[in-house]
Amino acid sequence: MVVLQVFIGTVLAPGLQRVLLTRCGTLGVLGLCFTTVGIKARNATCASIGAAMLALAMTQA
Repeated sequence: MVVLQVFIGTVLAPGLQRVLLTRCGTLGVLGLCFTTVGIKARNATCASIGAAMLALAMTQA
């Protein structure tokens, strides 16, 4: 299980950020960061703001 978490943290997360940056710009990366922080902190407001930012970035792309 730890190996999977390390793999996701080192390979998939930066890759997803790079794809979002090229497709959706800074708003997509900020939305991903807000969503991630909100989920880790168990803050529904922060996670919802990030999800809305991601949705807005995806519709503009």
